[in-house]
Amino acid sequence: MIRLKIITIFLIAVSLSMDAFSLALIYGTQGIAKKDKLLLSLIVGVYHFIMPLIGVIIGNLITSKILINTNILVGIILSLIAIEMIISSFKEKEEEFLLSITGYLLFGLSVSIDSLTTGIGFPAITDKYVISALIFSVTSLIFTFLGLNLGNILNKKYGKVSTLIGGLILLTIGITYILK
Repeated sequence: MIRLKIITIFLIAVSLSMDAFSLALIYGTQGIAKKDKLLLSLIVGVYHFIMPLIGVIIGNLITSKILINTNILVGIILSLIAIEMIISSFKEKEEEFLLSITGYLLFGLSVSIDSLTTGIGFPAITDKYVISALIFSVTSLIFTFLGLNLGNILNKKYGKVSTLIGGLILLTIGITYILK
């Protein structure tokens, strides 16, 4: 029974980390430095640790009182990032795209909101909230780091085209969130 719960928590962690991986893949096309990849991965990991715990503590209150649908919020954030990526792909001068702590925090927030709502369901799965959140954290950190590195490889191979395609994909994802 305990083994099944661990497998369940790990599978949830992987599914929650797929958003981080796919967006990190796109973000990685910006040619992010290794220290920034580590920082962004760490930020995503911290968010994936904190958000489900917040969900356990006050999740029901938040979801009943929030005035904006979280899908719309995520969609807006992702669409703004995508538009900036698309614009930067047409500029002659290489500019760093959202390579600031604010950009990283927005990225981390946008890929971890699902962890907040997942935290609401923790009591039905396990009573080991901190261990589960730690599994979410480590998994998302690893997936983000892998996505950033793979995106960087694609950028080196395909250049600005990879940034444009990544921006268009991200914009599509953002619009999909808004229309959910």
